Amino acid sequence: MQALLDINQPGAYLLMSVGGSAALRRHLAEMGLVIGKKLTVVQPANKATGLVIFFQGQRLAISDEIAGLLVVQPFAMDDHQPAVALGELALNQVGLIRTIKGDPPLRHRLMDMGLTKGTLVKIHQIAPLGDPIELAVRGYKLSIRKQDAAHVLVTEVGADGHA
Repeated sequence: MQALLDINQPGAYLLMSVGGSAALRRHLAEMGLVIGKKLTVVQPANKATGLVIFFQGQRLAISDEIAGLLVVQPFAMDDHQPAVALGELALNQVGLIRTIKGDPPLRHRLMDMGLTKGTLVKIHQIAPLGDPIELAVRGYKLSIRKQDAAHVLVTEVGADGHA
């Protein structure tokens, strides 16, 4: 993971954390720049020009000061990274949803709850007996059975990001 300011080549990235004051974080969240969002660097920052990203269907210029507060990770949904079941992640570990398996009613129910491909999810709590597990996804908490979590395949992102 690295600061958005340090990115030196165009490409897709996943926003992992937002620094700065509470007011700045709130302002960026109102614009849609929240943890777990995908953004594309169109033009990296250099001395002559500023940083330009493509985000939510529009181009956005970001100052060097703000770009230094945004920590990103390259976004790649390739098949070369191993996928594990969501229920196998440890406490506070973060994963990126790759696919949902199972019968159609189960898949639809999980997707209706916000578990869709490309979504960042964090294991927030685990019940004392291991079932259910509480997830932090899309800014809210969601509890699901471990049996259902086994149908959600994720790519491990790390334990220090936030969902």
